[in-house]
Amino acid sequence: MIVKPGSSPSLSLFDTRGERICGVDEAGRGPLAGPVFAAAVILDPSRPIAGLRDSKKLSPAKRDELALVIRRDALAWAIAQCSEGEIDALNILQATMLAMRRAIEGLALTPTLALIDGNRCPVCQIRTEAVVKGDDKVAEISAASILAKTARDAALLDMHRQYPQYAFDQHKGYPTALHLERLRQHGVSPLHRRSYAPVRKLLQEGGLS
Repeated sequence: MIVKPGSSPSLSLFDTRGERICGVDEAGRGPLAGPVFAAAVILDPSRPIAGLRDSKKLSPAKRDELALVIRRDALAWAIAQCSEGEIDALNILQATMLAMRRAIEGLALTPTLALIDGNRCPVCQIRTEAVVKGDDKVAEISAASILAKTARDAALLDMHRQYPQYAFDQHKGYPTALHLERLRQHGVSPLHRRSYAPVRKLLQEGGLS
């Protein structure tokens, strides 16, 4: 179920009528390499976008198509990230929260309420509410999930051009058999998250490229 822009999601703790809502979601918590991305989106109720849903349930082509529409038709949107170094220094949960806060603060319009996908909220100057599985319940969060996912996929293609030996274009940094094999063959790149167990193990074995 997708809630129309600006309407109240089920289980909401707040009456969202009259609120300027932004949806917030992340992409890239699980991968062994690359930044974690977050996006925040304020949709325009007068310009509804058909087909919004959890980005993981859309084909890459459909995600790219919807991302263009969201960027064009939303009242405001912003994409932010936390680097591999920040992830290692803060841990992935805190880095994700920081990326989300940066996305919210990067919006050209100030929302009055941020609906966050998941069960945790970043510390912000505005009210926040966590919505479990919000990327398939709330249109604003669905839009944010699409922007975060497409932005991260584009970044992984840039990483692939920089380090083609790791095949980032295929596994997108996730710990697949291919990625782990390339890590063993080529060692740890500067783009890998050193605090993640498979990478940390290789470093302890002397696998620094």
